[in-house]
Amino acid sequence: MTDLTLRRATAADEPALAALAARLTAFELPAWRAAHEISDADARAMVAAAASGDPDDEVLIAERDGDVVGCLHLLAVTDFFGLRHGHVSVIATTESAEGSGVARRLIEHAEQWTAERGLPLLTLNMFAGNGRARRFYEIAGFEVEMVKYAKPVADSGNRGAWGGTGVGDRKTE
Repeated sequence: MTDLTLRRATAADEPALAALAARLTAFELPAWRAAHEISDADARAMVAAAASGDPDDEVLIAERDGDVVGCLHLLAVTDFFGLRHGHVSVIATTESAEGSGVARRLIEHAEQWTAERGLPLLTLNMFAGNGRARRFYEIAGFEVEMVKYAKPVADSGNRGAWGGTGVGDRKTE
């Protein structure tokens, strides 16, 4: 196995970024989320960031033996409380690269990128159902900071996981 190399993404990486974004939904999603909407939105954001050249909105490609094996989308953001920090918008590997150290190297880069900017914190979001990623992040030293709850509402036309309207009445048979 050869060394892993990281490079900035370019427009030519759009197909690889789209394929990697699809990996972000390789687990059970909440009933109100559609896999294609998530992967399409993440792919669009990465392609736009790669084209922007903004040093605080960077997309990297991980390659091994000339093959794309992962990607990382990093941003410098300011949270609701006024803290400017690094944020991992996307980290994904190919299925064949799982467990090979690619994600670990991408997180190490994210930590270095954040430190180089003098930012005190690195954050990321993930779906609760992604147990594999959750374990990886906890091993990497991340801690739960906030928990987001979501509930479909009746007027939206969407149904909750149990088929109810989301207005507090569970569907009964």
